[in-house]
Amino acid sequence: MTRGPVILDVAVSYALPRTGIPAASSFRTWVAAALHGRIREADLAVRLVDEDEGRALNRHYRGKDYATNVLSFPAELPEGVKLPLLGDLVICAPVVAREAAEQGKAVRDHYAHLTVHGALHLLGWDHEDEVEAEAMEQLEREILAGLGIQDPYGEG
Repeated sequence: MTRGPVILDVAVSYALPRTGIPAASSFRTWVAAALHGRIREADLAVRLVDEDEGRALNRHYRGKDYATNVLSFPAELPEGVKLPLLGDLVICAPVVAREAAEQGKAVRDHYAHLTVHGALHLLGWDHEDEVEAEAMEQLEREILAGLGIQDPYGEG
């Protein structure tokens, strides 16, 4: 585990009106919480998109023709290149709002969860099998609890 604060450069861009979407500073806080103790330095981008862009990206990169809540694009650097570039997160705002309403969660808390979830994917965490999923979900619970956010996998 890495000690000390993360040297972090998080670019946040909004490809849709910002109404109801947290401020860039919130996304930076959530990313910092996810990366704290896990990496020393990171440079990444968070892009908030509408359903059309979210669907197009999910279709192009994952072959799934629907907008999903968060997409993670880890940086693929050439061998030997040492940069703090971690990758990109794309968060689909309408999907996040809809899911939060359906699950009875605060929208802000759901954004925090998906930002943490996506940042962990950038670090190589995954949930392809039950063991990986349980480990990743437990880590998410711990990070979010540190932010004062309830268990995202609980009963609401």
